[in-house]
Amino acid sequence: MDKDFHVYILASKMGGTIYIGVTSDLVGRVYIHREALVPGFTSKYGVHRLVWFEQRGTAESAITREKQLKKWNRAWKIEPIEKTNASWKDLYPTLFT
Repeated sequence: MDKDFHVYILASKMGGTIYIGVTSDLVGRVYIHREALVPGFTSKYGVHRLVWFEQRGTAESAITREKQLKKWNRAWKIEPIEKTNASWKDLYPTLFT
């Protein structure tokens, strides 16, 4: 059975605090962030809105991409969000359609 790996960006609001992560269960992982089920950065700063994600073929590829994005300056991190989701709409509900 093949797994899907995703790199994702969460935001507190448009132009707000952002968080970059990687997971093999995008729906479940974002749910954990949204519901603040685990204490940490996203629960502390209210970073619950899924504003960007991309699928990667392997865990290694996803982790490499996550590390790349985390090294970028803020303007570069915002660019992929605004290219595909200019209004910073919460994409979480779209995962179920």
